[in-house]
Amino acid sequence: MAEKVYGIDYGTTYSCIAHIDENGKPVIINNNEGKPTTPSVVYFESADSSIVGDAAKASAKIYPDRTFAFIKREMGRTTVYEAFGKQYKPEELSSMIIRKLVTDASKAIGEEITDVVITCPAYFGINEREATKNAGKLAGLNVRHILNEPTAAAFCYGLASGGDDQVVLVYDLGGGTFDITMIEIQSATIRVIYTSGDHNLGGKDWDDQMVNYLANEFQAQYPEGGDPRDDPESYQALVDDSEKIKHGLSTREKYPATVSHAGQRARLEVTGKKQEEVTRDLLDRTIELTKTALEEGMRRLRKERVKRGQSEDVRVEKILLVGGSSRMPAVARRLEEAVGLKPEMFDPDLAVARGAALVGLKIMAGELIKEEIAAAEGTTVDDVDLDKVSAKVLEEAAGKVADKTSGQLRLGARELVEFAQGKIINVSSKGFGVVAVVDRATRRKEVSYLIHNNTPLPAEMTGEYGTVDDGQRKVHIQVMEQAGEVESPELSNNVQIVDGEILDLPRGLPAGSPITVTFHLKEDGTLDVDAVEPSSGKLLRLTAAVREGVMSVKEVEERKEILFKTTVS
Repeated sequence: MAEKVYGIDYGTTYSCIAHIDENGKPVIINNNEGKPTTPSVVYFESADSSIVGDAAKASAKIYPDRTFAFIKREMGRTTVYEAFGKQYKPEELSSMIIRKLVTDASKAIGEEITDVVITCPAYFGINEREATKNAGKLAGLNVRHILNEPTAAAFCYGLASGGDDQVVLVYDLGGGTFDITMIEIQSATIRVIYTSGDHNLGGKDWDDQMVNYLANEFQAQYPEGGDPRDDPESYQALVDDSEKIKHGLSTREKYPATVSHAGQRARLEVTGKKQEEVTRDLLDRTIELTKTALEEGMRRLRKERVKRGQSEDVRVEKILLVGGSSRMPAVARRLEEAVGLKPEMFDPDLAVARGAALVGLKIMAGELIKEEIAAAEGTTVDDVDLDKVSAKVLEEAAGKVADKTSGQLRLGARELVEFAQGKIINVSSKGFGVVAVVDRATRRKEVSYLIHNNTPLPAEMTGEYGTVDDGQRKVHIQVMEQAGEVESPELSNNVQIVDGEILDLPRGLPAGSPITVTFHLKEDGTLDVDAVEPSSGKLLRLTAAVREGVMSVKEVEERKEILFKTTVS
């Protein structure tokens, strides 16, 4: 077993890696350039050599056709990138970014890195999560867990705040994605109550709208000068300048800009007010999602607390700002106006990686303690349930682990127990259902949801359906995942993640004969489906983990060998 599990925040625009230092603190490991974060950009300088990070980002102006950014937005899709006649899927380019992080970190701390926790947006579905896991595998790593980014930040915050019981909203506005998540922190338990977000809403979109503003201003000054967005070099300069403006206006009232194209140069001064005006619709969207999360989250939380025999008198105490783009001054101001709480900036660039490293420590501590208990009791690790072990046995085992790991970690038995017993209770970010015929005459079909979004995990739900025709000999089971932001019965608003058939049904079954479908959604987001025809016991068992757009296990192994022939620096 690995001695350490590292935390990786694989971001749309920037990524970073963290570990637990000898004092049990989550610490970011700087890259070879001495920086805590690495641009998530890949540049191919040859068919067998790629560069990741700042140098790759700088190459975008000169070699836009072989420089790739914002890859995370394509995870789980059938997108194909091409450079020097070779084709790459999003997982493969992502693996190069992860390799850069791991290689630099390993060199910096003098340790081999094998096991990791990788984070992803809370609303990522099965496809995107599997693709993220594949990226880690393609980088040669053992991916121990795919962790929601807001949950990672909340885990880090919960420990940093001393574990006080409280309810927080995590507003996570990153470079390419937005999550809003309500989380209840109670002792060592992090419980996600409600989560929502937008796959295509992040700092990049602020930059894109600033690009359009700058280009339009240039054309207003030079009507005959053409559109700088039509020239690759001029366009890339606009992209770079827009990002600088966004960062600059986080601390200044005004920021100078120059737009050069076709021998002409337009000098501009962009104010914070103008930036807010140009991008108002984007911020409005995050505010809208935040209000919904606050209202729906509180409704669910009060209901949950009643079930637990606790008081309904509860409120959100803090809004935590996470993600680099949350630094824009308008974000905090508009949020306070909208919900009446003053947001608190919480380590916006690094909290997610640090939280992932802490979850890595939780995983490692739990496994080491289980090993000690199993050895002492002469049983297997799988038979050890830490929730059912006596405090005395737990502390004795943790004491042995603390002695063995004292060289790497200065953590006592009590601290290790706290990490091992800490719980993270997530919710499903998507709804899952089956395709059902709702009108036999017209054969009209709709998605019948068995598991709704924001259902606590793990979850198990059963639905009773029936055959459509007399004498039907087979049943086609189509398992669907919600594709939009809200659940919809329309097939076009969902995606099929797996399907199969129950064959050879008993002869003579009348229409409407029962078919029982049970969904088992695990904590890691994997969905197992059982469909049964009761009279014959005919069973169809499906696991919805991979569909079109995600590499298979065999493909990952084959491509890993090929990818490692490409140098990454």
